[in-house]
Amino acid sequence: MASLVGPHTAFFYGTLMAPKVLRRVCHGPHAHDSATSTAITVRPALLKSYRRHRVLGAEYPAIVPHEPSTVRGTLVEGLTDGDIWRLDLFEGDEYERKKVSVRVITSKEQGTGEPSEEDLGDEVQAESYIWIAGEHQLEDGEWEFDEFMREKMAYWAGERGETRDDMRGKFDLLPKRKEFQADSSCNETEVDEAVEAQQRDPMGGRGVNGSIGKAVEASQKETKALKSAV
Repeated sequence: MASLVGPHTAFFYGTLMAPKVLRRVCHGPHAHDSATSTAITVRPALLKSYRRHRVLGAEYPAIVPHEPSTVRGTLVEGLTDGDIWRLDLFEGDEYERKKVSVRVITSKEQGTGEPSEEDLGDEVQAESYIWIAGEHQLEDGEWEFDEFMREKMAYWAGERGETRDDMRGKFDLLPKRKEFQADSSCNETEVDEAVEAQQRDPMGGRGVNGSIGKAVEASQKETKALKSAV
């Protein structure tokens, strides 16, 4: 049976650029590659007037309006209503889904810089998840997709457990309050925010066993049950 092609188009710029992560969110961690390959089309695209940041203490990024900047990502067409419902759950209340205009990147060369005008194709209307949780939660640095794919993707795709070497003993490595207070430029609020950032779940509950991850999985099971009943 052919997969249903949905009416929705989205622009992804972070963890969901990884096909396995997108598949896990829409179809579950044990879905086969074919679950999405025939239902959606994926193309590289460029979003203008936004900037991508690392989220403080997290493994996922955010984008916020910033006129001179651009963001490379993927344009995904063919998403269903159910896909969007699960994506909304996955993104949580830190983001708001908004309409954006992106340009398809036609060049076959993979790069990280802004493509030239001749490498940009049609403008496409899409939706993307825009950060609304406050810019004080963002780092100034850029989030790196290659690093995510190399070091984190397997955990986000549900291919490994969520207890990993880089998390073991993390609380033992937290800077002590007195170390912050020794710096006269740090006030009490900055101390609390810095410690809180290091204690938070770097996946923000979006792992397979996280609160958001479990809500997404419950939605997937409900959809499968409805399909079986038809």
